Amino acid sequence: QVQLVESGGGLVHPGGSLRLSCVASESIFRLNVMAWYRQTAGKQRELVASAPRTGSRIYADSVKGRFTTSRDVANNSLWLQMNNLKPEDTAVYICHAESLGTTYWGQGTQVTVSS
Repeated sequence: QVQLVESGGGLVHPGGSLRLSCVASESIFRLNVMAWYRQTAGKQRELVASAPRTGSRIYADSVKGRFTTSRDVANNSLWLQMNNLKPEDTAVYICHAESLGTTYWGQGTQVTVSS
């Protein structure tokens, strides 16, 4: 069982930046997929960015050019750098991982973009 713990959320003004971190309880080397999703009340959870073990990273159209994600194998973590934040980025950001057919979810961290 892999535990995922997110951190780094908070309140930021439009145009600001935040860096989210997701730390796994064990080595992320064997995790085929690590990704960030976000969810707001009444809406379906949506994929924000994905960092597969092999292959290219994937970003939602709404965050391309503003968000960057990457694995940090040495620290068993996945981070999400979010720049030029907009009010519509407000959501709970949730870390996701998959390995050998099993999926794992973190508890999420709240990001609020407001003036």
